[in-house]
Amino acid sequence: MKYELVMGLEVHVELATDTKLFCACSAKFGAEANENVCPACMGLPGFPAVTNKKAVDLAIAAALLTNSEISPVMSFDKKNYFYPDLPTGYQLTQMFAPICRKGWIQLENTKIGLSQIHIEADAGKLVHDSRIGASLVDYNRSTVPLIEIVSEPDLRTAEEVLEYLEKLRSLLSFAGVSDCKMQEGSMRCDVNISVRERGASTLGTRTEIKNMNSLKAIAAAIEYESARHIDALENGTETLVQETRRWDDNLGVTFSMREKETAADYRYFPNPEIMPIEIDSKWIEAIRQSLPETAQDKYTRMTEELKLSEYDSRIISGSKNLADIFDETLKHFNNPKEVVNWIIVELLSVSKGDNDITIDCQKFASLMKLVDDKTINRAVAKKLLVQVWKDGIDPARYVEENQLGMVSDSGLIEKTIEEVLSENGKSVKEFQDGNQKAYNFLVGQAMKKLAGKADPKMVNELIKKGLQI
Repeated sequence: MKYELVMGLEVHVELATDTKLFCACSAKFGAEANENVCPACMGLPGFPAVTNKKAVDLAIAAALLTNSEISPVMSFDKKNYFYPDLPTGYQLTQMFAPICRKGWIQLENTKIGLSQIHIEADAGKLVHDSRIGASLVDYNRSTVPLIEIVSEPDLRTAEEVLEYLEKLRSLLSFAGVSDCKMQEGSMRCDVNISVRERGASTLGTRTEIKNMNSLKAIAAAIEYESARHIDALENGTETLVQETRRWDDNLGVTFSMREKETAADYRYFPNPEIMPIEIDSKWIEAIRQSLPETAQDKYTRMTEELKLSEYDSRIISGSKNLADIFDETLKHFNNPKEVVNWIIVELLSVSKGDNDITIDCQKFASLMKLVDDKTINRAVAKKLLVQVWKDGIDPARYVEENQLGMVSDSGLIEKTIEEVLSENGKSVKEFQDGNQKAYNFLVGQAMKKLAGKADPKMVNELIKKGLQI
């Protein structure tokens, strides 16, 4: 390839706090429009800001997870610009003394540098309503605490970008820094991209791509924008300028929003209303000690200590929610292989692959115990799983009340199989002639007569005995 991409990311991650950055309004997602607002987060005069300590704790955790150098003193600054989603006319952020600098994240084949991570107050959300031909503003998100993770221009391919984002999401979600749900806006990414001839030392003209709400959209936007740059360089189709562009997911193209601003355009200056915050080694160490197991640590524990397959371990450790379900279920049913199998094969099947599925882990474990001690067979358990998941039934009580317990009377099973073989002479003959499907049919007929409650292993053994296999 004649050209190479040079990319850096600005990743905005909303912190998992109950309240906003400078007031007591709820920071939780899902409220009605403008439900979680007050004079303070609307920027009205006379309401001083008080910094949310939990937000600083989580930002320190993010710094530790990304191998960053934490500043001994951090402070907040005003970033001045006008936009309808910003009621104050400025954003509180960290320009001069961010919480940390000079971090890095290790990918499989390369290390991506971070120039800094800083805390800032989120803006509101514009809702464009085509029915009334107007844009509405929801200020629920206004001053929700977030961190902006700014990478160095070390990324060269869309695949590296996606790997970097997945690694970030894994690190931060497992540590409880953020839920990192892109579909809810708690993790958002802007891509700064330029193109240059391979081997050149100078950077090309940089554009910033915004408005991407999924990894698929990010990959598509990179592909489109890099092709646009290369076409301009090779064919002179347009003059590239430093600008911010909006990605349209429906059309699959980017549109120019505005020329790219510089720091001087924002007229940064320190906010005199919020005192600087000292971060000492004792505070940092307390956060370090509180950090839970990372996804990589969990993968290692699952493969080396619990002797689970790499495939199963990768699926479980790839999702904070699935990992939590695994650990909690294991407390009630200490059989790692069975727990993993039920999560990956059965639970993800009934939830149609939803990694954010919720289930009562104690009842989930109880269902596994019923199979393990042969109270019910697996076929019955699979049907019950849907009710445990959707309705939260107690599986042990439900089995008892509905007489779903496994038929273990070998005499009854043997008599039933004799009837099946007698009633299905044609299938018996077909099996004896080498038709394996006929054998499966006979097993099915036996299980049907026994209402699906017999031990399949015993049924198979007795049918083989009856067929003199």
